Amino acid sequence: MARTLQQPSHRRRNKFPAVLATATALALAGTGLALSAGGANAAVGNLVSNGGFDSGLSGWTCTGNATTVSTPVHSGAGALAATPGAGDTAECTQTVSVLPNTAYSLNGWVQGSYVYLGARGTGGTDPSTWSAQSSWNQLNTGFTTGANTTSVTLYVHGWYGQPTYYADDIQLIGPGGTATPSPSATSVSPKPSASASASPSQSASPSASASPSQSASPSASNSPSPSGSATTPTPNTGLPKHLLTGYWQNFDNGSTVQKLRDVQNAYDIIAVSFADATTTQGGISFTLDPALATKLGGYTDADFKADIAAKHAAGKKVVLSIGGQNGAISVGSSAAATAFSDSAYKLIQQYGFDGIDVDLENGVNSTYMAQALHTLQAKVGSGFVLTMAPETIGMYSTAGAYFQLALATKDILTVVNTQFYNSGGMNGCDGKVYTQGTVDFITAQVCTHIQGGLRPDQVGIGVPASTKAAGGGYVNSTVVNNALDCLATGNHCGSFVPPAKWPTIRGAMTWSTNWDANNGNDFSNNVGAFVHAMQ
Repeated sequence: MARTLQQPSHRRRNKFPAVLATATALALAGTGLALSAGGANAAVGNLVSNGGFDSGLSGWTCTGNATTVSTPVHSGAGALAATPGAGDTAECTQTVSVLPNTAYSLNGWVQGSYVYLGARGTGGTDPSTWSAQSSWNQLNTGFTTGANTTSVTLYVHGWYGQPTYYADDIQLIGPGGTATPSPSATSVSPKPSASASASPSQSASPSASASPSQSASPSASNSPSPSGSATTPTPNTGLPKHLLTGYWQNFDNGSTVQKLRDVQNAYDIIAVSFADATTTQGGISFTLDPALATKLGGYTDADFKADIAAKHAAGKKVVLSIGGQNGAISVGSSAAATAFSDSAYKLIQQYGFDGIDVDLENGVNSTYMAQALHTLQAKVGSGFVLTMAPETIGMYSTAGAYFQLALATKDILTVVNTQFYNSGGMNGCDGKVYTQGTVDFITAQVCTHIQGGLRPDQVGIGVPASTKAAGGGYVNSTVVNNALDCLATGNHCGSFVPPAKWPTIRGAMTWSTNWDANNGNDFSNNVGAFVHAMQ
């Protein structure tokens, strides 16, 4: 999971490019479009009217403050310039006629903080992708229409309270439909009022890198099971009913340095942060950080392996975390999925890791990452531990690629510990906006995850271990314990009271064990004791 940092002191090799959100794409079959029989003879081309905004906003229906400008543009004479407000994402939509059972490719050029591109009403999995870059970059995604779908609504939008974003050259490539769609005006569900959401990435404390998830707002309507009841229990990993997860930093960022053996005993799962990308797409490697080893007075591979074995003897699990704020691991094809599972399995065998933690903050392809994780789990066996630490925005809606990954791996998923910090204010499952750093923010977001289809025992609370460990959203151990109690028993809630009690809620996570030690072990001592006393 990506850990938030307080300063750009992360140790990642490609250090600290603030969030580079890679498009999470649903790849079309092969390199082209897989057309249905009914669309085989239809002309394939760009179906978007005025996708380059050279004719102003013609063809588009926009909310909020939207206009066109002559600079900056990606090409042509114009581009969309839209400024979100406190309660508006400045969304522009266009309804396009399509054919049923047909694959389409959607792309567009954007720049700005948190710009989203996607489609609604596809009759299948509605795609959405995003980026947060200060220069023009292309977003790519795709979808296959349902059996009765004759039109879809394309959208581009920003994020609440963020600066002006720009969009240009939006294209929907595929065969045109025969219906005459009526423009869908402002049928955009409000999105959370959020500021930059960051994730514990690497170095010091998690800093501002965010991964907005997508457009749909979470509601009970997208939830297969409001109560979060299970249909396919996860494999038995030998972990306790309620558990504590902590990230161990394989780098020195100014916090307390630790050998793995020094990690506080309260942690049931220790996520080693982080694996590195290899030159092979999807491939990962791991090396103890030489600077850290020196700071620790010498720390070798043999020492590290012995520490993992000692943690196992104490009943703990140790997983290898991939990603982080600056991690560049990409699994976007079957070949990459194979490379990931093969290289991850070698590391598991080499060091004795119990599984993988997914902390990808620079984009995730739910299809191929799920494929890779299932293959890896089959190699490791039923004891495989799979944890995730998405940024808050990544789990805001089931339409988001991260949420889709969690659902696609639900059969082997141990726990998702969403980072409830560096998020600003966001809508809870009741549609109201809650501010980070409060009991209500945590419990209302957890409610969204459970209503979205995860079992309560697969959902945990992720928080920074100290004010130094995140850019915002720190809560003390009492708040964490109150949130867990509220979710499990209905006690100690704030103004938001969950629609059900979830006594099997899994527990809590923190970034990081190092920052916890730096803060007098407040998290492991107090939250750890509370979690392990839960019934």
